[in-house]
Amino acid sequence: MPKVHPVTRGKTAGRLRAALRAVPHRLREDLWTRAAEVPPSAGGRPPGWLEWRPAIIAPLVVLGVVLLASGANAYAFQYGTSMALALLIAGVQAAAPILALYRPVLAWWAVTGVLPLTGYLAAARFDPFVEPPWQHTGLPTQAAVLFFAALRVRPRVTVEMLVLGILAGAFANGLVSGGFRDDHLPVLVLALCALVGALLRGRQKARTELVVQEKLTAEERARRTLLEERNRIARELHDVVAHHMSVISIQAQVAPHLAENPSDELKENLRGIRQNAVEALTELRRVLGVLRSEDVRPEHAPHAPQPTLDRLDELVGNVRGAGVPVTVDTTGTPRPLSPGTGLSAFRIVQEALSNAMRHAPGAAVHVALGYRPDRITLRVTNTAPDRPAPPSPGTGHGLLGMHERTAMLGGELAVGPTPDGGYEVTAILPAPATPAAPSDDAEDTR
Repeated sequence: MPKVHPVTRGKTAGRLRAALRAVPHRLREDLWTRAAEVPPSAGGRPPGWLEWRPAIIAPLVVLGVVLLASGANAYAFQYGTSMALALLIAGVQAAAPILALYRPVLAWWAVTGVLPLTGYLAAARFDPFVEPPWQHTGLPTQAAVLFFAALRVRPRVTVEMLVLGILAGAFANGLVSGGFRDDHLPVLVLALCALVGALLRGRQKARTELVVQEKLTAEERARRTLLEERNRIARELHDVVAHHMSVISIQAQVAPHLAENPSDELKENLRGIRQNAVEALTELRRVLGVLRSEDVRPEHAPHAPQPTLDRLDELVGNVRGAGVPVTVDTTGTPRPLSPGTGLSAFRIVQEALSNAMRHAPGAAVHVALGYRPDRITLRVTNTAPDRPAPPSPGTGHGLLGMHERTAMLGGELAVGPTPDGGYEVTAILPAPATPAAPSDDAEDTR
């Protein structure tokens, strides 16, 4: 047999003594405070079964009346206690299951505390033909309280309640019979109630954690989708701004050659404009140009100009080619829009048409453009689909992209179903009309 080193034996004994000294503190912490009564749910909300307490109380009250009558009768006539004391003890045991719905630890103390008292009272009038008080009167309420407590307290506390409850019941039986009995049935009943309650609590906790995880996953998916859409918008705006900055730089470089005998001041100013445009373009590409590496574009046109409403006919033609009837209605006088507004307007119409094709198969689509002096209104409406839409994999970017583009321009967006079962997307984008440059004839007249 291998020998144990004295140092190792001393450390083991020290840890054992420390664990034994910590037992009273843990019991007081678990069974003397309300910390164990925190239900296993997120946000401090009770588990779902606690919402059924009003429906559970009525059957428990009926059961309590039965237990009160039978317990008082047993204590008074079988164990020889006074009727007042019998009603008091039986009342505590009958009310404990109802109390356990709200204060499980307190209810457990009530049913556990009366067990030694019932054993002491029953010992004064021992009858070998009468069951001991633990099995006869205490076990039903003790099992119910332990079950309700196991639904709410931590598994360690459930084990402590089970062990101390068994010891209290065995002590009560020992007082009656003059020694400890071989009580298997109460132990099995209490252990089964504690096990079932703990398993249900674990199931509730797992479901709660799953709901929380699903919520976090949905929030993370929405945040990732938002970032992806903002990156896409940033890439498109980068193309627009970079194009115009390049035009400014080229025009500033060519302008001196178009003027006759330009002054040195004009050359210097144009040189400064070109230099600032080049520097701004360099900084823009340094900050936003990295986003282009994630942009998926056709290889034959990696730097194609960003679309505007000028290409609406082409977009509508492609949708009609896919078998979707589309009509277009324009009110007001069409005019050139700023690059950002034109791009956003095109993308909103494009996303609305894509959503109609995806989620409303067989529906007719109507696109309405309204040009106003200070804004442009986009309205895309589809009728009710004539067949169920196929499931859409993943999380779409359509509505999110529309909201982002509209908010970026300071506009308004409204989406929702129509009374006839269709769907409508309405966007109002600020688009103030730029004053027209004076013509050459007007200059000559002046």
